Amino acid sequence: MARLMLRISDISYSVEGRPLFQGASATIPVGHKVGLVGPNGAGKTTLFRLIRGELALEGGEIHLPPRARIGGVAQEAPASPVSLLDTVLGADQERARLLAEAETATDPNRIAEIQARLADIDAWSAEARASAILKGLGFDDAAQRRPCSDFSGGWRMRVALAGVLFSAPDLLLLDEPTNYLDLEGALWLEGYLARYPYTVIVISHDRGLLNRAVGSILHLENCKLTLYSGNYDTFARTRAEQRAVAEAEARKQAQQRVHLQSFVDRFRYKASKARQAQARLKMLEKMEPIATPEAAHRVAFTFPEPEQLSAPIIALEGVSVGYDGKPVLRNLSLRIDQDDRIALLGRNGEGKSTLSKLLAGRLEPMAGRITRSPKLRIGYFAQHQVDELRLEETPLDHVRRARPDEAPSRLRARLAGFGLGADQAETPVARLSGGQKARLSLLLATLDAPHLLILDEPTNHLDIESREALVTALNAYSGAVILVSHDMHLLNLVADRLWLVRSGAVSPYEADLDSYRKELLSSDEPAKSRPAPERPRTSARPSREKILALRAEVRRCEERIAKLAEMRSKLSERLADPALYEDSRRHELERWNRKFAELEEAERRAEDLWLAAQEALENAESA
Repeated sequence: MARLMLRISDISYSVEGRPLFQGASATIPVGHKVGLVGPNGAGKTTLFRLIRGELALEGGEIHLPPRARIGGVAQEAPASPVSLLDTVLGADQERARLLAEAETATDPNRIAEIQARLADIDAWSAEARASAILKGLGFDDAAQRRPCSDFSGGWRMRVALAGVLFSAPDLLLLDEPTNYLDLEGALWLEGYLARYPYTVIVISHDRGLLNRAVGSILHLENCKLTLYSGNYDTFARTRAEQRAVAEAEARKQAQQRVHLQSFVDRFRYKASKARQAQARLKMLEKMEPIATPEAAHRVAFTFPEPEQLSAPIIALEGVSVGYDGKPVLRNLSLRIDQDDRIALLGRNGEGKSTLSKLLAGRLEPMAGRITRSPKLRIGYFAQHQVDELRLEETPLDHVRRARPDEAPSRLRARLAGFGLGADQAETPVARLSGGQKARLSLLLATLDAPHLLILDEPTNHLDIESREALVTALNAYSGAVILVSHDMHLLNLVADRLWLVRSGAVSPYEADLDSYRKELLSSDEPAKSRPAPERPRTSARPSREKILALRAEVRRCEERIAKLAEMRSKLSERLADPALYEDSRRHELERWNRKFAELEEAERRAEDLWLAAQEALENAESA
């Protein structure tokens, strides 16, 4: 039987009279990797504080093994003169204490004990291990020797994360660890957590991490905890199936209630039927209402549609760009059309944000020429813009300043289109959640119906439902999109072209994101396995009209697959009806099963057509 790392037994806890936990229980075995998910405000971070003993329970208990070490990232590393490497090494307090004692110990027995313990905790390889963790989180050898005070708060959060990973606690509690990481750092962390030898509980809205780094999902909903085996996709499917069955049962019960109540209403005062009416009334009273699992909260983004411009909307010829006279990117010759969906790949510091700022007009070129369509409007979202919102103002104040002549009702409608309802519209920004601030910044970035939308880490602080809504909105949007993100789920569903930013150049990346992920995780020096920059396009390339036609065919195939998926959902709901499995409806069940089999065959053909169209498009674009 598996040993338990954590046992949560019947706990209760409230905040300002609002219950977060009521009789909640869960058990986590030693060595399990668990994703903690639930609606915003449900109490996930509070649960971490309860586990660490920072808050006192109102009822129940939380049990951990004696002397179990708990680790997590509460705040950024201090801006001290200590180097990054020494800061991380100092996070292992036992090692630091033993090394200090070894300097002064004189008793031979104690010296032997110290040396034995240092060997047990692998103290002599500590510097190499700490350096490897820092490198995985984006710090090269030179950066590791620099003092913490040289780095901004976001970077010092990475140092703090490196420290807790290096100290290797028995129970690792991580709250949104990828929010301060780029794609490369997030992918490295996924692999590290999957191999971590002890127990991990991670709060995350990063679907990739929840699919690849954990083996169980702990769901917090309605003040209760439920542990599901499997990754997030398995959890989502299980919840959908539970919801379909429960809704079918609830409908069946509602019909039964109506039938019983009708009998009672008709015959309760009729002497010959009064006894039967009373019996049915008791049945009604004893009927426990069937509670259906709550559907995911639907958040929508409504992007205004720009008019069409002639291609290209931006063209770069021999452009160099950088800071203080020093180029970061050189000799760029690129083209962007209005139907492009481009993801920027590359390690931190290679120039992804620099390219984003150049395209957005926030940086001027040092050399070369940029040609923009005369009517081009560009929307730009970067994480720092969330921090630049005016904290004392409301979202309504922000959009009113941008649209002073619009009626208040129209401004409120704009806010509602980004999931900011009547209450949030009048709430000072300082009191909004991180996700609400991000949605406000996205609204401001898209207010002018831009032809080109540049998004630099747009999903930080967005929950899973908001991320899915963003995917839907971007796929329906008729402008061009440039994406920098650590969220591979978002990149996979939105981007149809990949640009690799490396060694001062930008070139098409011809493999897919899974290949890029494998390269990053399998090589200490990714540059060795990355493809060489593509040669400039030649006149032999298929015409722009041909490529546009191929893209249109790909999108038609995707729409066909989406419609079949919708049909699958409806059929699954029909087949989840318990009444369908009664003997009297056997023929009806067989008919629906045949329809389901036909649907699966249609889906297979649709996917084959999509693959063929996608391959034709990729061949044309790489010609």
